[in-house]
Amino acid sequence: MVNNSAGAAISDTISVEVAYALPERQALLTISVPADTCVEQIIRQSGILQQFPQINLSEQKVGVWSRPVKLSDKVQDGDRIEIYRPLIADPKDLRRRRAEKAKDEGRANKVTGGHL
Repeated sequence: MVNNSAGAAISDTISVEVAYALPERQALLTISVPADTCVEQIIRQSGILQQFPQINLSEQKVGVWSRPVKLSDKVQDGDRIEIYRPLIADPKDLRRRRAEKAKDEGRANKVTGGHL
């Protein structure tokens, strides 16, 4: 335990969560680590890579509370590290296709694309 400048005791360990989800299975693991531990170390120490061997940290993106982060970033006590699955389709392309379909079906203005 370390004291801050105000004399209050602060812990040298933090508690964080590691989350990963597949359509049929999810995991949310809580782990205590030293305060200066980086995202990649926390993920490896959590054991989630053994539960989901398909996770590839060199390809998949990670975030903290839906905000993208680097594997080398540090986190705060109470943060949730999220491991994101690869996208199977480009979101912009999907929105474009939905908008075209709505126009074709007469549910959207053919000029502006807005709702009728």
